[in-house]
Amino acid sequence: MFTRENLAQAKRVVVKVGTSTLTHSTGKLNLWRIEKLVRELADLANQGKEMILVTSGAVGAGMDFLGLKERPKTIPEKQAAAAVGQGRLMHTYEKFFSEHGQVVAQVLLTREDSVKRTRYTNCRNTLLTLLKMGVIPIINENDAVAIDELKIGDNDTLSAMVASIVDADVLIILSDIEGVYTDNPQSNPEATLIEEISDITPEIEALAGGAGTLRGTGGMYTKMQAGKIAVNSGVSMVIASGLRDGVLRDVLAGTNVGTIFLSKENRLQVRKRWLAFGARTQGVITVDKGCEKAVLSGGSSVLSAGITAVEGHFEHGNTISVMTIEGREIARGIANYSGEEARKIMGAHTNELVKILGSKPYDEVIHRDNMVLLV
Repeated sequence: MFTRENLAQAKRVVVKVGTSTLTHSTGKLNLWRIEKLVRELADLANQGKEMILVTSGAVGAGMDFLGLKERPKTIPEKQAAAAVGQGRLMHTYEKFFSEHGQVVAQVLLTREDSVKRTRYTNCRNTLLTLLKMGVIPIINENDAVAIDELKIGDNDTLSAMVASIVDADVLIILSDIEGVYTDNPQSNPEATLIEEISDITPEIEALAGGAGTLRGTGGMYTKMQAGKIAVNSGVSMVIASGLRDGVLRDVLAGTNVGTIFLSKENRLQVRKRWLAFGARTQGVITVDKGCEKAVLSGGSSVLSAGITAVEGHFEHGNTISVMTIEGREIARGIANYSGEEARKIMGAHTNELVKILGSKPYDEVIHRDNMVLLV
């Protein structure tokens, strides 16, 4: 597990940079800041670290070229701006990185690349091969073709998915804020920076606000969700200000910069990682206190007797979420029964399933071998 004390030893690092860091308030690319970011990344690569950059800015770069004054609001307008801006943004990165002797590769991802098991594996193999060859992958969501159902949603989540896929040591999210505060620092001058978060509790999640800026899409809420993915995949995460000079060097030196989310000690197996964060959830089951305790304390399977509610229209083999009565997601797993069947048997004991359904192919609604805990 990487903490402030040993961050200098991190070898594989994913860096995510947001639109608000890469562009001016006019929407045009901030070339000065991009060049400084590239210089830091190149220098870290020269130290022997494996660097992956997850970048926003394609839509912003397209806005500049198209003469748009405001960020597009509809999916087709965003896709058009991204299609224009993607090449321009990549050309800028290639130019700056080449000046420092670094080879880069563009990788465009959509939600489908994490939802489909084979594409998830292919993505992992490609990224690991690029790193082995000394190439710095530059990753963005494929905004030009993604639609609502396929979009990963924002580059905070995308960066956490990438960090999980490649077994990164640390994920650094650069934003226009210093980190997680006890309150909104824009409205409360007494708000203080939280330097370390060891567990993303409901109270910590409640500190997340809405979207940060008009040009960006990810507020602190999406960064919290990214943190969940990262720490449960064995990846420590740091949120820090991309406006700070030398921020990457300072973070990896263990300086008290930003907020660090400490990872869980055990990395999830690749299959369970995909199950938890790659596969799209198709439904939700709510469990009672007894089932919640059994699942969390002993890794027990989810039985029908402990289910109090079922949401969604899922089929056998789909991934579903396990929620507490309070609405906290504690696990995800592969359903042995459809949503319709689960609604019929919820609250029933295992020996009653044959009477209710006419057969009992499984004792468990979710077997513990096909389930991953998220707390």
